[in-house]
Amino acid sequence: MARISIVGGGVIGLSIAYECQKRGHELTIVEALECGGQASGAAAGMLAPYSEIEEDPDDFFRLCQRSLQLFPSWQNEIKQSAQIDFEYNESGSLYCIFHEADRLSLETKKSWQKKFGVESFILSGDEVRQKEPDLSDEIVAGLWCPEESHIYAPDYVSALLQACRNTGVRVIEHAGEATLGEDNEVITEHYEIEADYTVIATGAWAMKWEDKLGFSLPVYPIRGQICAYEGPSLKHIIFTSQGYLVSKENGSLVSGASEDIAGFNTDVTTHGIRRLERWSKKIVPKLLSETPFHTWAGLRPATQDGFPLIGRLQDSPRIILATGHYRNGILLSPVTAKIVADEIEGKTHDLAIGDFRPERFQYT
Repeated sequence: MARISIVGGGVIGLSIAYECQKRGHELTIVEALECGGQASGAAAGMLAPYSEIEEDPDDFFRLCQRSLQLFPSWQNEIKQSAQIDFEYNESGSLYCIFHEADRLSLETKKSWQKKFGVESFILSGDEVRQKEPDLSDEIVAGLWCPEESHIYAPDYVSALLQACRNTGVRVIEHAGEATLGEDNEVITEHYEIEADYTVIATGAWAMKWEDKLGFSLPVYPIRGQICAYEGPSLKHIIFTSQGYLVSKENGSLVSGASEDIAGFNTDVTTHGIRRLERWSKKIVPKLLSETPFHTWAGLRPATQDGFPLIGRLQDSPRIILATGHYRNGILLSPVTAKIVADEIEGKTHDLAIGDFRPERFQYT
């Protein structure tokens, strides 16, 4: 049994804590504010790597695909452990295009993803509207991915927190800023927690650890703005090159996401929300007379190369990083938890994670 401290109580930190505690270790989560109070709770909860990853396959695609495959059993386990239900909708997705010139991109994506066992179908505009009658007549085609799904992120994160508590994880919230002592202990203003291993899962705030760890951590906050309408209800996640629409069980239709660089500012802007309104009303004409009833923003931890930082440090093997998941923190929560738990236990995994090694960015 190892004593493990996790700095950061977002979806990644909570998932790692649950997985490690389940395996018989002794876990403590240290969160500066409230668990799930930053990007995790603000996410729209898409589990859609086939729609969101445009390029050819790489180890990041494989990581995302594996996590999507883990989600059915993972979410059920969290529900049972927490004794809390939350929305998990295996809705499938439709990636829609408005111009015939974009059909090649759908065919290309379908072709390379088929090699990885992804089931998808190119539909005509009429076939898309048979599945979703409220979509625009201007849509000429769409890629239907039946395997993609979505989750209601705030309730998922709350259930993760409760699952951690129910399995015996010690959770310290409102701890303030943490640092590491000479013997790997986590130190805050009021706490000093001894640990055999420390996991840093601080999302967009990872750069604060650069001086302590001695290498560059180019993780930057990207503000993602989102709005929600009171319907209409869509059966699938709807994607275009401009964003997504997803209906939730509470009756809201979520439109996202407008992204910009604003430091750690989570205010919503008129410009960002208006951009979302313009494109969402183009996709669903019924929204033309509607105004969003809710707007919000979260900070996504983006790395310089777009890949997360996951793994044990070479020079400090008792420290493990799990941060920089950008738009995919919810999706990657189960696979990251299992990778980190395996790293701590010295187990090998069948996924290649070399591209995610934390020290790949060095000071210049």
